[in-house]
Amino acid sequence: MGAGFEAVIGLEVHVQLRTRSKMFCACENAFGGPPNVRTCPVCLGLPGALPVPNQEAVRMAVLLGHALGAEIREESWFYRKQYFYPDLPKGFQITQGPVAVVEGGSLEIPGDPEVRGGPGPLRIRIERAHLEEDAGKNFHGTRAGETWVDLNRAGVPLLEIVGAPDLRSPREAQETLKVLHRLVTALGICDGNMEEGAFRCDANISLRPGGQEALGTRVEIKNLNSFNHLRRALAYEVARQTALLNAGEKVGAETRGWDASSGETLPQRGKEAAMDYRYFPEPDLPPLRLHRDWIQALRSSLPELPEARRARWTARFELGPDETATLAQSPEFADYFDRLAEACGDGRSAANWMLGDLSRVLNARGGSLEALGLEPGRLGELLRLVSSGRLSLSSAREQVFPRLFEDPGSPGEIAERLGLSQVRDPEFVAETVRGVLAAHPAQAAQLRQGKEALRGFLVGKVLKAGGGRLDPVQVHEILAKELARD
Repeated sequence: MGAGFEAVIGLEVHVQLRTRSKMFCACENAFGGPPNVRTCPVCLGLPGALPVPNQEAVRMAVLLGHALGAEIREESWFYRKQYFYPDLPKGFQITQGPVAVVEGGSLEIPGDPEVRGGPGPLRIRIERAHLEEDAGKNFHGTRAGETWVDLNRAGVPLLEIVGAPDLRSPREAQETLKVLHRLVTALGICDGNMEEGAFRCDANISLRPGGQEALGTRVEIKNLNSFNHLRRALAYEVARQTALLNAGEKVGAETRGWDASSGETLPQRGKEAAMDYRYFPEPDLPPLRLHRDWIQALRSSLPELPEARRARWTARFELGPDETATLAQSPEFADYFDRLAEACGDGRSAANWMLGDLSRVLNARGGSLEALGLEPGRLGELLRLVSSGRLSLSSAREQVFPRLFEDPGSPGEIAERLGLSQVRDPEFVAETVRGVLAAHPAQAAQLRQGKEALRGFLVGKVLKAGGGRLDPVQVHEILAKELARD
């Protein structure tokens, strides 16, 4: 970290749950739309309105707890957290108190070799994950001197995942957020849309001299909604706090915001202590009691988790960590890869096409894999044509693949119509090779004398003479035989 200081970082990740209604009322849980239309007396905090917990949100919290290997508490409580901002219509937030529905658990991330001495896996503790309601949204500067408030988001169910201060660098914080993002989207409990605020985090950071156990003064950075912003904000804060400590100054306990345009964290307010929130039990809600059999039934419903899926791909297809991380970026992408690997029978080839050609089309067109309309089985047939030698890789990529999005025919039919199917007749290939050797006697003679750089030149000429329909592997084999004749 520089100057003998060690960073101590913990994340508080806010996950908007994909329920149909809000946490304590029947208002629709959706993003966007006209301001303040998805509200009711409950989420507006009007007198006499009573909250009712959303069972689906509780189910999602328990699913995440199982995925984290956490303790699921059969009894937990809701509390009132008092603070006063325009986007909090009740003047308090309903959240879980000292005991949350999910307690403990852990995540495995790749450690930062620069601070750990090696890249080995690192176990990061989770302190708890508690249910609460989201606040509304403030819009500043719409008109000079005014703040407008949209309460459509007020009451949306949140699961706040509180990580232990086990992270030692901005890189480790970014990796933790990525692993959590893959997890909640794979479980189907969050859509993971960071631009819309469905998945965001606050980061707590302090610095201490290397080897010291006591923690330094903690600074909180609020509402980071991208992996890159998290890493940049923490890197800036490490540098800022290091400069203060080296100058003999103190780091103030405060809440800061990240300004992406300037690349700086900016002070917002002094850091609140727990007593400032005046927590007390929510009088309108009884304890949240979960039946043990229901908890166990949810455990058995867990899908294959992203990190287990990545380990399977590594073992079966020998894929690297960066490749598996990208393939596991979303459930849709991961499912497509599994189906494509099965369809073509070659996981390595499937990964190369998904991370290359298919990703380029997705980036160019935008939207989802489903919107592209290319079934994995159809793309798998194209890959089988290449692996069987019936179609060259260049023809598959440059001519057949682009047509799969407009032409309903099979890859084989498209290749036949374009005259691209490879010619495998050994005598035809040998005749083509002999013709090229006769046309380039000097290069052929130099290759026979050991100038290997000319082999690629002659192979290229043969492939061109064959109209792109010859198998390069077969051409290499027959060229070697023809050269050996003399």
